[in-house]
Amino acid sequence: MMQFTILTLFPEMFAPLQESILKRAQAANLMAVKLINFRDYALSKHKNVDDVPYGGGAGMVLKPEPIFAAIGDLPPSRGQRRVILLTPQGEVFQQRKAKEWSQLDELIFICGHYEGFDERVRRLADEEVSLGDFVLTGGELAAMVMIDAVARLLPGVLGEKASAEEDSHSDGLLEYPQYTRPPVFNGMEVPEVLLSGHHLHIEGWRRKESLRRTFLKRPDLFVHTEFQGSDYTLLEELCQELPNLAAERFRWQHLKPKPKRLRKRPQASFNDEEE
Repeated sequence: MMQFTILTLFPEMFAPLQESILKRAQAANLMAVKLINFRDYALSKHKNVDDVPYGGGAGMVLKPEPIFAAIGDLPPSRGQRRVILLTPQGEVFQQRKAKEWSQLDELIFICGHYEGFDERVRRLADEEVSLGDFVLTGGELAAMVMIDAVARLLPGVLGEKASAEEDSHSDGLLEYPQYTRPPVFNGMEVPEVLLSGHHLHIEGWRRKESLRRTFLKRPDLFVHTEFQGSDYTLLEELCQELPNLAAERFRWQHLKPKPKRLRKRPQASFNDEEE
């Protein structure tokens, strides 16, 4: 079971973690969520957790004492634990980070608020991570997004392993188009190959469409794609449909199948012919 521990001033914001798939995962003991209000560790009579910044400036800064005390009060780790400081100055969260974290036993998220942390709080963190290049009112929303991304990679959470493996970004590509009944809706038809029942053709179509979508919608991902040997033919087909893609041929040219060399049959010797 994976443990998610969250230090926050607003535990009530995490109600969505008690719904849907994550609720079932907790009921099945696949994951656990522990919320800690670090205001409970404030030293002042009025439980103040922030103060004005030294040197002046707008806003309030979170004090170090309550956060250090909350971390220090945690029970010893029963496995691999990592403390994550949520801050816009951190590394941008990506799918590869979710995969890395899913191999751990516990993640501890420190959610900031107001104008930020006292700089000394950074010493508690193993990593500083950001949800993206934008600013939120606090780290709570970022923590929920990251927990969801990690939890769905845990064995048994989604029920079918293939569900996570085929999602967008799971292999660096965007997911292929999905269809369900009816086969025709408002004149829009489901691609015939998906109705054929030919699993090999369907697999090839899906891979091709993933390559197409990634090139068209996320060229920044496409340039980092690790192509498979079977992608060569699909990419060459796409070059005929998307002329701009031809400029990227150098990325998969090394996958071009080499022509088969014909083995020469040994010539019969003179003695063999006499026999």
